[in-house]
Amino acid sequence: MANAVWDALDGVREVEITVTGRRTGRQITHPVWFVLDEDSVFLVPVTGSDSQWYKNVRQTPMIEVTANGTALSSSATPITEADRVNHVVELFKAKYGADTVERSYPKHDVAVQVPLG
Repeated sequence: MANAVWDALDGVREVEITVTGRRTGRQITHPVWFVLDEDSVFLVPVTGSDSQWYKNVRQTPMIEVTANGTALSSSATPITEADRVNHVVELFKAKYGADTVERSYPKHDVAVQVPLG
């Protein structure tokens, strides 16, 4: 399964994530940017720890990542250590361009790791 997900993510700029609403309990889907590293998908919420989907993941860590019709359900792990968050942000800058990431992501205080395996 991990290889199928990895293949589905290859060359893709955006995935859809589905999280559980912390107040409603409903499934909520968002398009997000991502990077692959260490056999995981890494996400950076646009408004950092203020992002609603990030707050939802903190309460209910199960997340679904979908690309090209292939979905992975896994437990998301919030990353709050500054050096790890900065590493993920640097990966985002390498993939999407430093200027674009700086413009699009005003707050870099957290990231999220979703293991592929």
